[in-house]
Amino acid sequence: MKSVQVCDKSFSLYLSEEEIIKEVKRVASAINSDLEGKCPIFLVILNGSFIFAADLLREISIPCEIQFMRVASYEGTSSTGKVKEILGLNESIEGRTVVIVEDIIDSGTTMKELLKMLQERNPADIRIASLLVKPKNMKVELDIDYRCFDIENDFIVGYGLDYNQEGRNLREIYKIID
Repeated sequence: MKSVQVCDKSFSLYLSEEEIIKEVKRVASAINSDLEGKCPIFLVILNGSFIFAADLLREISIPCEIQFMRVASYEGTSSTGKVKEILGLNESIEGRTVVIVEDIIDSGTTMKELLKMLQERNPADIRIASLLVKPKNMKVELDIDYRCFDIENDFIVGYGLDYNQEGRNLREIYKIID
């Protein structure tokens, strides 16, 4: 089985590039269908979702806008549970449809806080598109409109996701071995 070393940890192949791209295209097709006739703002959450967002948005055929926001709640391999907005949203979203593009939803607490922050700006609708979701680890209830994969509570790296800022450039997704 294919494995990689990232910093001081070993990871084994979890999702191939082909599997990922197939699901990204499926999700993009659903978004194109659901939001036809609208011009949504895709709010890409940095840093982890940049590769997912690039592949997803290349498959979006409806008119749209793209904005970036950076929030943080991770240190090393675990969530701190504290959310802070680092790089803010500059565009008005009042009365607009917003699609949050996220790499992974783990406990859901970061997304819940982000939704609260965005609701204060009076959007017409907020939808969530996530590459990965850990349903067994969810601590809050979330309506996740578009998801590529439900995964177990493993720590993963690759395709934009990092371990101590390394491994984002891997084309596949790997899960931790040790």
